[in-house]
Order: sequence, then structure tokens, then C-alpha cells
Amino acid sequence: MTTPRRPTLDEITEARIRIAPHLARTPLVKLDLGLPDRTIFLKLETFSPIGAFKLRPALNAVLSRDRSALGNGVAVTSSGNMAYGMAWAARRAGVPMVAYMYRGAPQTKIDGVRDLGGEVRFISAQTWWDYIVAADRPDAPELLINPVTDQAVLAGNGSIGMEIVEDLPNVDIVLTPYGGGSMTTGVASALKAVSPRVRVFAVEDDSAAPVGVALAAGKIITVKTRPSFIKSIGGPSLVPQLWPVARALIDGAIAVSPAEVTEAMRLLFRKAKVVAEGAGAASLAAAVARPDLTGNIVCVISGGNIDAEAYSVVLGGGVPAA
Repeated sequence: MTTPRRPTLDEITEARIRIAPHLARTPLVKLDLGLPDRTIFLKLETFSPIGAFKLRPALNAVLSRDRSALGNGVAVTSSGNMAYGMAWAARRAGVPMVAYMYRGAPQTKIDGVRDLGGEVRFISAQTWWDYIVAADRPDAPELLINPVTDQAVLAGNGSIGMEIVEDLPNVDIVLTPYGGGSMTTGVASALKAVSPRVRVFAVEDDSAAPVGVALAAGKIITVKTRPSFIKSIGGPSLVPQLWPVARALIDGAIAVSPAEVTEAMRLLFRKAKVVAEGAGAASLAAAVARPDLTGNIVCVISGGNIDAEAYSVVLGGGVPAA
């Protein structure tokens, strides 16, 4: 695996140009909560054709490759949305696609991959992690694109940051959900290249929150985890190859509870008629939970692909089962 680095503004600009014909710019909208010391804006990646931000990195990762490298198709390891995005990108490029997913991923994301012609190969959670951190890799002919450390993935995610600062030049804080870290890293790379004063925070599920612990300790530490319905963020540890880059860019980490996240999901539906999955609403949960964060705050609402049964529990006032 090539060691990832902070994508340059030129790389992010090239990614924007590359993916622009395939997806429209997502909106940045104000969420009026009547708070006197902060104004909250939503970067609605739910408006993507797959309902999640992952189409940006997937498209850039596929379209930036030499055609000869795609001869046997592409593969990706994913908990859901990156697989969905890669299936969409591969279909647009006219190449086969395989997703390595663990059982328990949201059915809506599994169905999305299959509906786009992708093949789903189920693996254990440990194998899934080994593929992401390059401790192992599948014995298969497809081009395996790492969903966290691939340089084109980081640049594709940076396009979100560029759109934010163009639409809101006086942005003070950006909150991003932190799973593997590629979105936070890409977004922060773009923002800090254009406006270094902007603070970027990683938001994680307090059921599995290794980012804050790593920042406090100055090194990666494996943490105990609890089961959670929030599938796309959190874990016992961090991707070691990306962590030095992410650590240099982020200004802190905020852990939110599943109860706070479901309240944010209900708030999004009630105030903005936006459907968000757990990870997608985590940034808003953090903005509401932290009164010390003031000014113009952008919450990246990263995705809305949640199973209907789980979402009905949320709208009914509950927290879905893990």
C-alpha cells in the first residue's frame, strides 16, 4: 500500500473537474434552530445519486485510473456506502465491480450494490479490517481500491471542502463523521488550503470512539467498543497509514451517543425533511451537543441510506437495535 499524503489543492481541483459531469453539486442549506451564538448549515451529501458522499471518492478513484488497470474490474472493502458508490462508478465506466462487505451491513446498501450490477462477497469483520489496513488482501484479479488510504479517494473527498468554502466563505467550523478518516482528511485538506482559520472536527460514535483517545495519547490506541446501530463510523482502532495525515489536519474529536444521533435524525426530518442514516446525522448531533462551538458551523450530512425498519424506530422516538 502506498503511504497516503495530504491531497494538494491542484489534485482536489482535478478531482472536481473529473467527477463534475457525473453528479451535481450538493446544496448547503441553513438549519434555523434559533440559537443565538451559532448558525448551523447542512452540507447535504444525501442529494448524491447514491444518497451518500462516497460517490465522489469512488468516481475519482475509478476515472483517474488508466483504462488498462481496470481490465479485470474494480473491488473495494466497505461497510456499505463506498461499495454502493463504487458500483455506481464502475457501471458508469463499464467495468465489473466486487464489494467485500461484512454481514450485518445495512440491507439497503447491499441491495444498492447488486441493483447496479456489482457482486457482493461477504467476509468476516476481521478480514474486512485486514483488507483496509493492508494486513491482507483478497486473492482476486480485480483492482482493489482502498476506501481510506487511496490518494484519489482523498482528493475526491476534498471536493466537499471546496464546495463548502465557496458557498460559505466565512465558515468557522466544519463537523465531519469519522469512520476510516478519508472524508475528514480530504475535507480538511481543501478547507485549510483555502482558509486555514477554519476548524475541522472529527465526529464519532461514543460506542466506538478511538479518535479522541488517539489525540489525547498522541498515538493510536485500541479501545473497547459497544454494539451500535451506527455502522459507518467508529471502531476499535484507526487506520494507521492515514492517521498521521488526519491528525495533522483535524482540530479535535467529538463523541456523540446513539441517543443524541437519533434525536438529530428526527430533527433533520422535522426541520428540513432530510432522511439521514446514523453516521450522516452525527455531525448535527455534535453541533447541538457542544455549546462551546460558535459561529458559522457546517455539518456534513454524509448519507441517508438507512433501512426502512430502523428508520421507523427512529421516527417513533427510539434507538434501533445494534
